[in-house]
Amino acid sequence: MASGSALIFDEEMSAYKLLWTDPACEIEVPERLTVSYEALKTRGVAERCKQVPVRLATEQEILLAHSEEYLEAVKQTPKMSVEELKAFSKQYNDVYFHQNIYHCATMAVGATLQLVDSVMKREVRNGMALVRPPGHHSQRSAANGFCVFNNVAIAALYAKKTYNLNRVLIVDWDVHHGQGVQYCFEEDPSVLYFSWHRYEHQTFWPNLSESDYTSVGKGKGSGFNVNLPWNKVGMTNSDYLAAFFHVLLPVAYEFDPELVLVSAGFDSAIGDPEGEMCALPEIYAHLTQLLMPLAAAKMCVVLEGGYNLTSLAQSVCQTAQTLLGDPAPQLSGLTAPCESALESIQNVRSAESSYWSCLKHLEAHSGTSTKRPRLDEKNSETKETEKPASESDAKKTVVWPEPLIRTSTDVRTLVAPPPGVEVSLPEGCQNLGEDSQITSKEVQSIRDKYFQDITDQNILKPLGKIISVLDQMMNRKVRNGCIAVSDLSLSVRCAYQHALMGLAERVLVVFIGDGNIPVKTDDGKVFLVQICAEETEEKCVNRLSLCLREGEGFTAGFMQAVLSLILPLAYEFNPGLVLGVVGDRGAKTLLAPVWGHLTSLLQGLAEGRTLTLLQGCDKDLLAVTLSALSGAPVPPLGPLGAPKPEDVQMMEKQRQRLQKRWGLLRCTVSES
Repeated sequence: MASGSALIFDEEMSAYKLLWTDPACEIEVPERLTVSYEALKTRGVAERCKQVPVRLATEQEILLAHSEEYLEAVKQTPKMSVEELKAFSKQYNDVYFHQNIYHCATMAVGATLQLVDSVMKREVRNGMALVRPPGHHSQRSAANGFCVFNNVAIAALYAKKTYNLNRVLIVDWDVHHGQGVQYCFEEDPSVLYFSWHRYEHQTFWPNLSESDYTSVGKGKGSGFNVNLPWNKVGMTNSDYLAAFFHVLLPVAYEFDPELVLVSAGFDSAIGDPEGEMCALPEIYAHLTQLLMPLAAAKMCVVLEGGYNLTSLAQSVCQTAQTLLGDPAPQLSGLTAPCESALESIQNVRSAESSYWSCLKHLEAHSGTSTKRPRLDEKNSETKETEKPASESDAKKTVVWPEPLIRTSTDVRTLVAPPPGVEVSLPEGCQNLGEDSQITSKEVQSIRDKYFQDITDQNILKPLGKIISVLDQMMNRKVRNGCIAVSDLSLSVRCAYQHALMGLAERVLVVFIGDGNIPVKTDDGKVFLVQICAEETEEKCVNRLSLCLREGEGFTAGFMQAVLSLILPLAYEFNPGLVLGVVGDRGAKTLLAPVWGHLTSLLQGLAEGRTLTLLQGCDKDLLAVTLSALSGAPVPPLGPLGAPKPEDVQMMEKQRQRLQKRWGLLRCTVSES
């Protein structure tokens, strides 16, 4: 099984720069590349990656996405004088040429294709290509927006051709719309392109009407182009996560990609003069983590924009560390998305609802926002940005805290399988073993603390495994654990109460199964999510009970609940420990792969501190749990169909009940 992460970089791609005065292009500097790599070296990240050498792309590869006439024109630039380069550059929009840029652009494409090869051949699990020039704006016959050749578009076409792929997902989190990628694939249903971008009602570059949410693709490609326009600056971590939870992830899971390509522009991070957004560099650790369960973890991250060198370097490091499997930092202070973000989310969900089963329920539960300003209103709204240079510069001076150091444990997962059961342990897992069994004195201490009414040592002693794993998690000797248990009620009670003694201020309990487990939620320290077959009435804002029917549509309903309800609640609750629990009856109805995806997605919480308790011995469930906890790929779910209408209705009822307290659940604008 593939492991590790590739890093592809060559300083030679920094060997070009702007040779004349052009205010629009002066922010695209060689240091963008070198500071990113130096930050990875300084933090010890680069040495942990597999270094893959760069190669030059062939002309045939470049022609996958570009015309012969355009390629021939760019090939002439090494022989041009500065004045000729300047004149040639003026044929295009916001781009500059240099005698060495053709060479660097072919290296950028080649580096991207090297990454695709390494991932698709399973030489590595995933990877990042630090390339320059960027690519997502370039079009079939035109350079555009600092981009010469469209690195990611070529990569998608190359992967489809070379590896016979039928479904490729491109996620573009750059703050500018990658119109070149959109144009390349807008009639192609085999490539799903998602882009969020600063738009401000078409007043922000590239000022295209086709960058709006109404552009969903053409012909057979209708529905496979998803644009989420940001109509205000200052978007935060909460806004970005809401876009993932309520738009991208549901559609991506229904699409079921075989490869994920990320156009990783970090001008969408705080401090960037182009984006003027407020999302912290740490958010990219979480965006990366949320994408990793897709496509059996085959993900290629390719650098696009990013013009604040400090913010850029920090964001690159956050992304690369997540690819390596380091625990994502906790995000505090998450709230409801802003009204402008909610309007965009609601609009794009409505525009795409006729193409995706996960969004079809919208017609029955919410109307379409139509808050579209007239042209004169748009002009008046944007006058605020047209300020004197000194005032504008002061506005862009932003300070944010340095991201905390992220460290990994020597052992990622401790495992305590049922007695006598042999399990194959993925890399990073270790058997808890008999050595960790607690002494009689410690057993007595546990009994006195939690279970004064229990005297049977055969019941008490297995609880010592839970205490042992939690203590090692608290001491940062391990990140997470998986324990097979017989008495579910006692095990859950022991786990969450002990965790609250020192490991965590808040515990998220996710329980699959029927019946009640002894979890106290009224003090706000514990949030209980239960997925069951028996309907229950719940009024507490720290409890979510979801009754999902078995049979056709179960997987689609389960994942819709995970993405649009459980994850938003969990992220806003911000637990210090995730307690995943599967009861015996739950294991009989639960499909192991969906549990694996839920467990993987929850790894972004609590710095990966997860304790999973499995009742009984379902070998498939145990195997997929260990894969998810260890960071190994989990089995793909296949393209998802439609969830049951009654399940959708039940989920929307729960959203309405809880969203006043938990704002990340919101996906529509306030009614007024």
